[in-house]
Amino acid sequence: MKDSGREPGRKDSGKPGKAGKNDRSKRDRKLRDTLGNPFLWLVPFLLVVILGWAVFSSMFGYRTIDTSDGLTLLRDKPDTIKSITVVDGNQRVELDLTTTYVQPKKKGIESRPVGKKVEFSYTDAQAEQVDRLVQAAAPKEGFNSVVPTTSWWSSLIQLLVPALLLGGFMWWMLSRMGGGRGGAMGFGRSKAKVGSKEMPDVTFADVAGEDEAVEELEEIREFLSEPEKFRAVGAKIPKGVLLYGPPGTGKTLLAKAVAGEAGVPFFSMAASEFVEMFVGVGASRVRDLFDQAKENAPAIIFVDEIDAVGRHRGSGTGGGHDEREQTLNQLLVEMDGFDANTNVILIAATNRPDVLDPALLRPGRFDRQVSVEAPDMAGRAAILKVHAQGKPLNDDVDLELVAKRTPGFTGADLANVLNEAALLTARSNAHLIDNRALDEAIDRVIAGPQKRTRVMRDHEKRVTAYHEAGHALCAAAGAYSDPVTKVTILPRGRALGYTQVMPQDDKYSTTRNELLDQLVYAMGGRAAEEIIFRDPTTGASNDIEKATATARKMVTDYGMTSAVGAVKLGTTESETVLGLNATSRDFSEQVAATVDTEVRNLLDTAHREAWEILTRNRAVLDQLAEELLTRETLLEKDLERIFEGVIKQPERPLWRSDESLPVVEAASAPGGESDDSHNSDDFWGYNH
Repeated sequence: MKDSGREPGRKDSGKPGKAGKNDRSKRDRKLRDTLGNPFLWLVPFLLVVILGWAVFSSMFGYRTIDTSDGLTLLRDKPDTIKSITVVDGNQRVELDLTTTYVQPKKKGIESRPVGKKVEFSYTDAQAEQVDRLVQAAAPKEGFNSVVPTTSWWSSLIQLLVPALLLGGFMWWMLSRMGGGRGGAMGFGRSKAKVGSKEMPDVTFADVAGEDEAVEELEEIREFLSEPEKFRAVGAKIPKGVLLYGPPGTGKTLLAKAVAGEAGVPFFSMAASEFVEMFVGVGASRVRDLFDQAKENAPAIIFVDEIDAVGRHRGSGTGGGHDEREQTLNQLLVEMDGFDANTNVILIAATNRPDVLDPALLRPGRFDRQVSVEAPDMAGRAAILKVHAQGKPLNDDVDLELVAKRTPGFTGADLANVLNEAALLTARSNAHLIDNRALDEAIDRVIAGPQKRTRVMRDHEKRVTAYHEAGHALCAAAGAYSDPVTKVTILPRGRALGYTQVMPQDDKYSTTRNELLDQLVYAMGGRAAEEIIFRDPTTGASNDIEKATATARKMVTDYGMTSAVGAVKLGTTESETVLGLNATSRDFSEQVAATVDTEVRNLLDTAHREAWEILTRNRAVLDQLAEELLTRETLLEKDLERIFEGVIKQPERPLWRSDESLPVVEAASAPGGESDDSHNSDDFWGYNH
């Protein structure tokens, strides 16, 4: 079983004080930015003004009384009225009194003093009565009728205040959208994070398992720290370095290490941050980013996931006017416009170098392309040692053995393994990370956490045991298979159980016979179900899917069948105008039918060979299944004991892609002995 994984090693920080200081500075900066927002202060200011006006009006303005009380006051107590103002448009009467008016007691309302300024409203039907009572009252200072009018400044305020509030709200929203430095006016400003050259927190000592990549980048560090050394012999500083490789292999970490070693400012930005909904923002941010770097030269610009803006031009929505393409064009211009003496180097990272625009990859832009791949066994061991710092390990833990058990894991996966082991250790209230915690951590990374709450019926458990036993037995009996290191029927993730087949060493290519053995043990679970229960289940669906994909690649990609030959057949992917992937087949219907036939032949032959292995070793199959039902998980030592009596498959005979090719006999094998094991013209399960 091949395992995928993730980032070359990086030390655990071990600097809580520095991390806490950074967190506090971020909080303080955020607080300052928030308190410095004018709109934040505008709202409470307006609330204070409105509240103050309300309090002032209630204390010194006219107090409202009932209409009936106001009419009674005009009719029965005209001698207490000093002056009267009739506001015609608002149908309101304002009374200035010589004494404090006391509101009479009413039902549910106690008598209370109101003040010397009162007002009441009236309806159109009461207008004539009010006019008569006002004239009859004959106040000491007379009365006045007022028709309210709006002054020009009042109209202006009523017009401007809503506009200002709306404008301020929009400005605040735009600044909160992260339009870049400078808030609402900074959409075109770069959002790059600047690492201080005084405190480089990552160096090449933090990187393990990528010796070749580090060696390439060491020279970049020298370019930045000692440029005169290279200019003296006429060498030009590289303008760009492209780091490419699978996710989690440490491309970002390597870029930070270069800046940390050189002690120069590090401008980090994700390519997706260049582009927003505003046209021209991406190109403006590219210009601003390069301007910042030139002002702080020598410096490093790091653009992560550059394929977000660096894809082939003409493939996105809107053709050449696509905002992403405008950003790419500006990036190309900036990289061309680098002055040889600026000491600014662009480092970019991507998982998809195949989709990048050719103009971006030419020498003079990205002069160096560095592959950052998953580490080999020695690299994994070095990464594990880096990540193990600060974690208490039991004395019997062998990191070399852990590295051997994790082929294909990247640095991020290995870091995850040790972190999961530490979490499991803390969860069990232990103080040292032991081998059992590491085993469980590896299983978690490969297949997910164990489903402890999933309860299977006895029959389902028995079917699962025979299914996994079929896989393991076929792998153990194969002449070209890797060793079986673990078999379990404990559910993990979406699987009811799994069989782990691990290579002893790192492998960089796979032979045809090894692929054929992979097909055999992939079909072993299904064959075991048919032999034992005569009623197969859906549990083999993923096995069939993987076996079919492998068989199809053998036919169309690897040229491992005689009927099709060594021809690359398949589909080519291209991006349409809408940015979608379109596939086109480059072979005829007749060839497609031949491909399907060959794939079917490979799978049928693998199924027959799995059937033969299981029937020939039926006793071992039953013993393995019974032990799985009893113990649930079997490790390599247990499996070696059980598989002692397995009848191995013979080595397959010589295969030739073309029957007409002559068989060339070897004078002697590398050990000096004649090699007669490949002298037959028979092909594995094929009739030609």
